[in-house]
Amino acid sequence: MTPAPISRRRAIVLGGLGAAAVATGATGWIATGSGAGGRLRPADTGAELRQPQVLDSAGGQLQVELTAAAGVRLAGRDTQGLGFNGTAPGPTLRVRPGDQLAVRLTNRLDEPTNLHTHGLRVSPQANSDNPFLRVDPGTSFDYLYRIPPDHPAGTYWYHPHHHGMVADQIFGGLAGALLVAPPGPDPDLPVVEDRVLLVNDTTLADDGGLVEVSAMDRAMGRQGELVLVNGQHQPVIPAVPGATQRWRVVNGCVSRILSIRLDGHQLVRVAQDGTFLPAPVDADRVMLAPGNRADVIVRPTGTGRYPLIADAVDRGGMGAMMGGDAVSSGPVTLATMVTAGAPVTAPPLPTALPAEAPAAGPVTGRRQITFQMGMGAGGAGGMAFTIDGRAFDPERDDQTITLGSTEEWTINNPGPLAHPFHLHVWPFTVLESSDATPPTGVPQDVVLVPARGRVRLRIPFTTYSGRSVYHCHILDHEDAGMMATVNVRP
Repeated sequence: MTPAPISRRRAIVLGGLGAAAVATGATGWIATGSGAGGRLRPADTGAELRQPQVLDSAGGQLQVELTAAAGVRLAGRDTQGLGFNGTAPGPTLRVRPGDQLAVRLTNRLDEPTNLHTHGLRVSPQANSDNPFLRVDPGTSFDYLYRIPPDHPAGTYWYHPHHHGMVADQIFGGLAGALLVAPPGPDPDLPVVEDRVLLVNDTTLADDGGLVEVSAMDRAMGRQGELVLVNGQHQPVIPAVPGATQRWRVVNGCVSRILSIRLDGHQLVRVAQDGTFLPAPVDADRVMLAPGNRADVIVRPTGTGRYPLIADAVDRGGMGAMMGGDAVSSGPVTLATMVTAGAPVTAPPLPTALPAEAPAAGPVTGRRQITFQMGMGAGGAGGMAFTIDGRAFDPERDDQTITLGSTEEWTINNPGPLAHPFHLHVWPFTVLESSDATPPTGVPQDVVLVPARGRVRLRIPFTTYSGRSVYHCHILDHEDAGMMATVNVRP
């Protein structure tokens, strides 16, 4: 069947964003479909959910080769989408606290790329989680990540992070899950199935080519017409009544906010952004900004078909700026849980989970950070995306911090669109949000800053020194300049 386009009310009409305002990164690997026959028709709707290949560490080491290239199977069809090792998503990398993860990244694209281990608490220097590295076409680079012995076990992910090309490359399919497993057996959650659900969206022509993204969609944050789970269209998740499953949901979309619910069931949230919550939390729905992860427990009741839905989310609007309307993501069916067989009785979930305690101790500094968007200096319909009034410059230190400090940052968003805030390397605890969203109480790495609102965070800058970045995780905005640097000095 032909996927129904995701409904979007256009908020602004731009004649173009201007080369200085938005780096399109739209040449090279992008194979623009002719579109003569319309959009790609999924051929695998309703197939059983597949898990990506798992590459597991052994003896404290995991050595892998990842090749980024065009030409992968998406929605059951051969496409010019992008993948690692010929698949989208790429293989799931599973390591343990204290391991070394060695990755040789080979670039078979027609443009530069690199690799970001999103959420991992590893060094930002040298050949570790360094967003300033550049891997040119036809070359390889050896990354080495040393996982701390006390690293939380949980769900993380990896994706490119070469500035100006991040949105295009992730939209093409370059992403994969990265799991930190407990050092031994996991006694905390009695589950019969442990599944990765990596959600991404894209737009493909009927010939399998990636459809060019308009300047307007880049300004608003693109949302693909085809929403996939593990590269599949509306897959089936088999289940047995009463048998507990753990779903590790990764929002790998460029801009789409996911508000997920499972018909006829509550989702029991047990972890956020790789960190256990203090206790399981029953939820009618779970909200995930781009880059967020949530581990949820599902215990099927009865037999039948139960859709997993991403409901519409109001991301704000541009009415005050350009006379436009609201921008909405969804609704869309992600997958369907199909239960069958004789009911079983599963052991109860624990009443408490091994949550990481938030940072304690005195606050040594407070900072105000402001996401800003508006008309570019050149006018002519161009848009500017900045932090504290400045577009990203990798040579500039925007924040200089002393190693060992604990700071409170207030992230301000005076604009009409919500922006997810992401800080590399150093996790933060949300203290409050202006929209009254209850904080999780545990460290996380992405938080949604509401339109015309703010969030207040506590950030311990401990363990690692070096330079990294913080940015909007609507990746079109990040590519356009809504990113800044932080330098933690000994």
